[in-house]
Amino acid sequence: MPAYCENDLARNFAAARRDGSSSLRRGDEIVHSHFFGQSSFATYSVAAMRSVVKVRKDVPIEMLAALGCGLSTGAGAVLNSVDPRFRHSIAVFGAGSVGLSAIMAARLAGYTTIIAIDVRPNRLALACELGATHAIDSAAVDAVAEVRRITGRGADYTIEASGRPEGVRQAVDCLAITGVCGVIGGAPPGTEITLDVNRILFGRAVRGILRGDSIPDLFIPKLIDLYVSGRFTFDRLITFYPLEQINQAAADSLNGIAIKPVLRTGLR
Repeated sequence: MPAYCENDLARNFAAARRDGSSSLRRGDEIVHSHFFGQSSFATYSVAAMRSVVKVRKDVPIEMLAALGCGLSTGAGAVLNSVDPRFRHSIAVFGAGSVGLSAIMAARLAGYTTIIAIDVRPNRLALACELGATHAIDSAAVDAVAEVRRITGRGADYTIEASGRPEGVRQAVDCLAITGVCGVIGGAPPGTEITLDVNRILFGRAVRGILRGDSIPDLFIPKLIDLYVSGRFTFDRLITFYPLEQINQAAADSLNGIAIKPVLRTGLR
């Protein structure tokens, strides 16, 4: 269970090696590095062997960059984290790269009802193209009531991928009895949620999911094979930018124009 290492935060988010040192300098000034264990925007990087994934050579490497975190997290939350007996109905809150990956995976897993919830019509439209059977604009209607109307009893599984506390509450409130809510969306430290205890008592469960419960050097090649076979079309989520437009890529991501921006340097 590599995603749940007790030292995960220190190893991946401290922006330094395990001993606190950094591999980067600007003159005599130390520059923080090793974000996510490697990092970033350099011509070369040094990574732990455990973090390196060998991939097939017939798919452009710049496309595979998108699989390192969000896409494998969303897909893994469906393909790895859920008991197959519960794969009937699923509601996904947040149709960004993580949520849309979960929707594509839900189609692969054979869910009969796949509901996308978001506030952006363009993303809901794309969700339907990628496998969602229903789309809900939560800015216009009560998402919980709509999920219950569509499913008749509530969703067997929900994914909260927006990182919003109210999204977690909705994702739990629309669960069927014994249903499971997987919380994926990141929120600022200290963010709290409020749940109705009586709903939890009826066999419902809430669990956090990191990196799709996956072993990357096994799961990422699997996703690539699914892409090559046309069954996991994650290229639909990617927008490429030259490195000189990195600020534009960040802005487009924040305002929802780009779902999964990927920078290309022109180097090989």
